[in-house]
This record gives sequence, structure tokens and C-alpha cells, in this order.
Amino acid sequence: MSRILLVEDEVVIRTELRRLLARHGHEVIEAGSIAEAEADGDLGAFDLVLADVRLPGAPGTELVGRCGGAPVVLMTSYATVKAAVEAVKRGAADYLSKPFDHDELLTLVAHHLAVARPGPRAAAESAPGATPPAPPVSVPAPSAPSGPPACDDDELEGLVGGSAAMREVFAQVRRVAPSEATLLLLGESGTGKETLARVVHRLSPRRHLPFVPVRCAAIPEGLIEGELFGVERGAFPGALAARAGLCEAAEGGTLLLDEIGDLPVKVQARLLRFLQTGEVRRVGASRARRVDVRVIAATHRDLAEMARGGSFRSDLYIRLRLHEIRLPPLRERPGDAVRIAESLLARLARTTGRAPLALSPEARAAVAAAPWPGNVRELENAVHRAVVLAERGAIELGHLGLDAPPRPPAPAARAAQRDGEPPSDSLEDYFRRFVLEHQHELTETEIARRLGISRKALWERRQRLGIPRPRT
Repeated sequence: MSRILLVEDEVVIRTELRRLLARHGHEVIEAGSIAEAEADGDLGAFDLVLADVRLPGAPGTELVGRCGGAPVVLMTSYATVKAAVEAVKRGAADYLSKPFDHDELLTLVAHHLAVARPGPRAAAESAPGATPPAPPVSVPAPSAPSGPPACDDDELEGLVGGSAAMREVFAQVRRVAPSEATLLLLGESGTGKETLARVVHRLSPRRHLPFVPVRCAAIPEGLIEGELFGVERGAFPGALAARAGLCEAAEGGTLLLDEIGDLPVKVQARLLRFLQTGEVRRVGASRARRVDVRVIAATHRDLAEMARGGSFRSDLYIRLRLHEIRLPPLRERPGDAVRIAESLLARLARTTGRAPLALSPEARAAVAAAPWPGNVRELENAVHRAVVLAERGAIELGHLGLDAPPRPPAPAARAAQRDGEPPSDSLEDYFRRFVLEHQHELTETEIARRLGISRKALWERRQRLGIPRPRT
């Protein structure tokens, strides 16, 4: 079981995060400030530290370098993201921009626990007087095959996929990552576009410099221009001090503009100029400044259709799609659902210290056959839930919340299908049936969680498919 120090002064947020982490097998020690954390014990006795930047007394950035070998992950609002980026340059492991969802936090925690430097247990084992571990049993090593290791075909920097579609994505990433070119990532919600952007960053020459994700849909329209490009003092009432924007915060590194299809048209014009000139001009400033940033944009929307309709600038679309990678939905990646589930189970076993869990034959077949309308995000949610519910041994169907896959049709039924009978439900049919069956007993938040999508994506699909919400 991993020990996590959670430093957050907002009691409601701290309690919610503690419960979330505890449900996923972590021991959580909480504090409201750095002073309180120091008073409770040794800061170096944890496997990971999760801290807000704005804390009473000293800021959370002061924890960097004071927690032994434990990685420090900072939580920050957009107003303090520059401080978090500076802390990453000084040695912080990562940061999360608020608002973030639970899946994002759990993924980041699992990643840093898996790659962390030796934590307190390793330090205890190496302390003077500690009993040394038993030497490993000597086993003759098999002769290594020539060429790259097999895992290179199924995994790229933690991104799992052995299907032909994902191997093509991996090949594109290896070609594009070393360049400085702007990149556009396309794919449905939940396919892992931000994860792919982080892989591109880690494989690029900018890997040791900041990676700054910006969720365009999460910032109010009236604030997004200032958040991206910065604000000069006195630019508007309430602008009491100059503030750098996120483009400047990403100096030298990579800026991810997630959900770029939600960017207001006015801001699209400023972004186009930034891409053309490499210069930003803060709101209210008379002079521009040059910024060295690689831009990656991501969206689940059809930007080409939006450009034809006038809601997205065609010149900006052309500029963004200099290189374009499409992440296929999980239903187009045969075999990858099982690969991802097994990889996640192995990682959770390592980070939580639990005995490894495996999919039962029935669960394995159900994972492979499920439509996964929420894609990888929905699958990860199901696996996390199963790990919490399963005591030991195998993951069963009930743990995943899946139904048994249908049996193959009889020869007569297969012949009837060949003669023109309609095939099984499409993804949209599944979505429509699921929503109509559950909307009277579940809230919108619960329906979205079951489908593995956001409430915004649920609302958009309701509008597109003509499924109104029931009147209460």
C-alpha cells in the first residue's frame, strides 16, 4: 500500500480527495498546511506528496526538495500555474491544473508511483542494520532475440496498444515527436488524446521543459484570452498586477490546447497570430514578447466541418493540421481493450502493493466484446472499480459491471444476417438504449460516469441524437 501525503487547506476538497485515494488502495495522511504536515511527522516518509500551491503560511512549492525521494505533484488553479511550472523546473514531479477530474488525478498518481525514485520502504531496506533482501535465484537468461524488444510494438511510453491501428499511431508519433512542428490530435472523448500529447512531449527534445495542458472548455469565455496570453497591470478593473499567461508559462516546452474546438472565435485570431509569429501580447500591453513553445492541439470535434460552417477559422485549422494524428476509438482497436485492462491491473498491483489480479475467462471475453462508448476512460473506470471490489484472485464480470458477451449466432442466424438482416446495435443505438433505460433512475452525472464520458459530452450526444432529458 502506497503512503500519500495530501496537503490541501480546503477541508471539503481534502476530504473528497482522501476518500478517492483511499478507495483505490492508498494510505493517505492529510494536512492543511506545510507546518501541519511537518508537525505530524517526517516529510520523507511518503511514497508521493500531493499539495495545493496556495496554502496558508508557505506555498506548496516549498515542499519541492524537502520530501526525500518522494515525487511532489502540485495542484494549481490557472492563476498560479506559472508558479507550478517554475516548481517543475526546480524538481517537482508534475502538476494538475484545476479543475481536474478524478480519473486524471488517479492516472497521474499511478504514473508517478510507478516511476518514482526509491520511497521510504526502499530507504528503510538500505538503512544501516537493515536486513538485506535475499539474493535472487539464479536462472539462466534466455538468449535475447535480435531487433527491438517485443513490447515496443504494444506500448509506447506507457500508451498501450497492439492493434494495427495503434501501431500506425505509434509510427506517426515516432516520426513527428522529434520535430518542432505544430500537431493536431483528433479522436472521440476518452480515447487518450492528452496521454498521447504527453508521450509526444516525452519523446521530443523538450522533454525536460514544461508540459502545460490547457482545457479550453474549462475556462470561461471572458477569461480565456487573459489566461492564454497574460494580462498587464491596469488592463481592466481588477487587474492589479501584471500576470503571465499560459503560453509564457510553457516557455521552452510544450503547450497542449485541449478541446480547441471550444475556443472562442475572437481568441482563435490571436492564437493564429501566435502560431505565425511566435509572439504573445498580453491583454492591455503595447508590445509583444517572443515565446519559444511547441503547440499541440486536441479535439473530439470535426474541425473541418466547423471551418466550413464558420464557427472555426479555416486559416487556423490549416495551420494546426500541419501534422495530424487520429486516435481510433476502442471499438476500432481489436484486442486492445484486454491489453489495456491487463496493463492497468499490473500497474495497480505494483503501486498498491497488492497481489496481482487477473481477468477471469468470462471477464476477459466481456472486456473484448464490450462496445466501450466512453473508450479508454470508461475501461479504466471499470478496472479501477473492479480492483476495489475484488478481494483476491480473478476479476469477475460482476466486478467490472459488464454483462456476459452474447454467444455466437447459430449457423442459421449467420445465414439470415448474410441474407440482409440488420447487424447488432451500433454505438449510437447502444448509447440511446442505455440513456433511455436509466435516465429516470440515475442523475446525469451518474449516467455520464457509467458511460465513461463527461456531462458535457453526454449533453452534446443527447442534442445530436434528439434524446431530451425527462421532465421532473
